[in-house]
Amino acid sequence: MKNNILLLAMMLLPMVAGAETVIIGGIYYELVPKAKQAEVTYGSYSGSVVIPASITYDGVEYNVTSIGDNAFKNRSSLTSVTIPNSVTSIGQVAFYGCSGLTSVTIPNSVTSMGSDAFHGCSGLTSVTIGNGVTSIETGVFSGCSGLTSVTIPNSVTSIGVFAFSGCGLTSVTIPNSVTIIGGSAFRGCSRLTSVTIGNRVSSIGGYVFEGCSGLISVTIPNSVTSIGGSTFYGCSGLTSVTIGSGVKNIGNLTFASCKKLTYVYCLAENVPSTSTDAFKESLIEYATLHVPSASIDSYRAKEPWKNFGNIVGLNGEECPDSQKCATPTITFVDGELVFSCETEGVDYVSEVTSKEMKKYYESRVKIGGTYKVTVYATKAGWENSDVATLEFTLGAGDEVCDVNKDGVVDVADIATIISKMAGK
Repeated sequence: MKNNILLLAMMLLPMVAGAETVIIGGIYYELVPKAKQAEVTYGSYSGSVVIPASITYDGVEYNVTSIGDNAFKNRSSLTSVTIPNSVTSIGQVAFYGCSGLTSVTIPNSVTSMGSDAFHGCSGLTSVTIGNGVTSIETGVFSGCSGLTSVTIPNSVTSIGVFAFSGCGLTSVTIPNSVTIIGGSAFRGCSRLTSVTIGNRVSSIGGYVFEGCSGLISVTIPNSVTSIGGSTFYGCSGLTSVTIGSGVKNIGNLTFASCKKLTYVYCLAENVPSTSTDAFKESLIEYATLHVPSASIDSYRAKEPWKNFGNIVGLNGEECPDSQKCATPTITFVDGELVFSCETEGVDYVSEVTSKEMKKYYESRVKIGGTYKVTVYATKAGWENSDVATLEFTLGAGDEVCDVNKDGVVDVADIATIISKMAGK
């Protein structure tokens, strides 16, 4: 019966000239006999899937060279996939909606990924992109809300529109190989706190960093000639911006609604052509603009630059030396996490996680477990510190964790400790 169902499914699958579809090891392939190649096309996949580098059918070996369009679309029960080095392309929406997928490694053999290939993979936390990829296409990782880490290789020359929009990324380094950043590429990445833009980028599209409320400072390199409309719109945490000397055009609402913006360094000797609403609702009347000394009068004569509360010269320097906050130290004293930093006046951004967190239904529960805390220091006008990490164990009999001193570490103690960790 099972074989009959599989045979019927194979008969119903689309066929193309010079190709036939087979199922081997639970994976559907489309074969191209003349080229001795196979493409993964379809299947009801769940759990862990290992795609082989080659398959044998009717005594003939076929190299698995591609993952086709829609191949794994909406397979929410798929938890991991191994892509072999034989694969050179991943099709459009190939892994769209695979919410159970937690990590993926794209081998160096892959040269292209279709649009929205991993769109909506909300469980994805880390991605390794091989150095064969030259372009990150439209929406490839859009909506991957759990994605906190990604390495963009030096082979990439362009980042497409919506490529990482809505991701949980905390920091991004755009390599020097990239020349174009498409519109909305990092739109809505609210956890993004730092971004490094490579020195070959010539244009930054509209809405690229819109709504990145965690972004504190940004430097736009001298290679950039235009910044699109609403690029940094609503970056409510942005305090410092350095605009490179090559910028000639700044679009509508580019830095609008950045109400914490305090320092702007514009290195262009010729005042960029700038939309009058570029800094709308960013309270620039309370901010300081630093420009080349010889250009002060030009900036004071033009909208919207003349509206800055203070305009001063750079005195021959491009901008002050970048200052970076010192890495914080973490100590655990009397049931409290205590952060300290050699840089004065910093704020701390921390996160506490535990794999042992469970639901309990008893009236009194003894709790122990291993916790992980990460923290970095931030300060207006300074670069964020490196992240400090500490793992510690709360034992059920540890006196230090008995916050209310009743002789036992229980739910009430843990709730108090976690509240303190969260700064409540």
